[in-house]
Amino acid sequence: MAGPGTRVFISHLSAIAVFDPNGDQVGRVRDVVVSLRLGARPPRVLGLVVEVVGRRRIFLPMTRVTSLESGQVLTTGVINMRRFEQRPSETLVLAELLDRTVTWSKTAEQVTVLDIGMVQTRLREWEISKVFVQVGRAGRLRKGKGERLTLGWQDVTGFSVPEQDQGAANLLATFEQLRPADLAGVLHHLSAKRRAEVAAALDDERLADVLEELPEDDQVEIIGKLQEERAADVLEAMDPDDAADLLSELPGEEAERLLQLMEPEEAAPVRRLLTYEEDTAGGLMTTEPIVLEPDATVAEALARVRVIDHKPALAAQVFVCRPPNETPTGRYLGTVHFQRLLREPPYVLVGSLVDDDLDPLPPDTPLSLITSYLATYNLVAAPVVDEADHLLGTVTVDDVLDHLLPDDWRDAALHAHDGAHDDESEGVAGGR
Repeated sequence: MAGPGTRVFISHLSAIAVFDPNGDQVGRVRDVVVSLRLGARPPRVLGLVVEVVGRRRIFLPMTRVTSLESGQVLTTGVINMRRFEQRPSETLVLAELLDRTVTWSKTAEQVTVLDIGMVQTRLREWEISKVFVQVGRAGRLRKGKGERLTLGWQDVTGFSVPEQDQGAANLLATFEQLRPADLAGVLHHLSAKRRAEVAAALDDERLADVLEELPEDDQVEIIGKLQEERAADVLEAMDPDDAADLLSELPGEEAERLLQLMEPEEAAPVRRLLTYEEDTAGGLMTTEPIVLEPDATVAEALARVRVIDHKPALAAQVFVCRPPNETPTGRYLGTVHFQRLLREPPYVLVGSLVDDDLDPLPPDTPLSLITSYLATYNLVAAPVVDEADHLLGTVTVDDVLDHLLPDDWRDAALHAHDGAHDDESEGVAGGR
């Protein structure tokens, strides 16, 4: 049980599970809310930001926390499920204090904040007590060579001064294990300034994965704040269909400039996708399915399916075509599903296993027919083929769901049930 004198470094709380008195998991910690105070008085810890089902964030007061030990948070009493809204007087430790440059009063040196420690007082309240710092600015990958020290809160100054170019390496290190969709939730809830700083610190591949999970408004905002050369690199790292969706939201001249900055072989499939109507098979498809020639073996097919970069829906089948193997391919011959590959000896040729009973989809197939096609035949992906039998790409079930849901579904998921508990604000312990 947490008691007076208990000290916890806040980065260690990131993403740990939160349980209610019955032992059921409520969600996971995403940040810690503090109130900065005048002078050298340490900030008071108000509570935790907890992400619950639906990626909604709620506020858990520290008065409702009974334990911060053993890699979990235990709570007591009723939890208010109203969505967390940060107040002007509140500061988020992970989002806003990590990576800040502050001054060590003793030497007047600039130090970079790597972590923040909080302690429970004799009155059973929590307050910030320690600041783990690195002398000088930390490098982008948190590998600076400066000395690292643990200082008292009263030994540093500058937390209340706005910082124009705050780093993000330590914040990202705190969330490095998050899935792209969860990291997208973190970015969505940051201020626009902090969101741009974090995006700038992510590598191209990670940023591309996160952009694919963000609402369109956030995508446009982030890509617009990157230097054009960097933006083009990130678009190259995205799936072509997601890159095309993002470019379609930009002004035409800006989209064309970015396409011209991309490598020609990376830009070509994106340009093809932009020629199709959005709610057709051509507009929904990805241009990077798994394609094999008919004389490839089952062993080769399984090796391709095992590649970690393939999303599950794409890895559920291979498409057999005459060369070339890059879309648009040579003549499409048929599909071999993953289960069939598992039932056959490794030396069997995939050309002898193709399922050619189902007609592929033309690129102008509307969304309603794509949906019924996948549902009727219990498929997670369908080939898209042109009039000359060239495989153009594949439509996966996740692509279809993205377009069946409302346009703002990603944003709605991040703000699910706004105000749903307004009528419970009175009498709910820990209400804000």
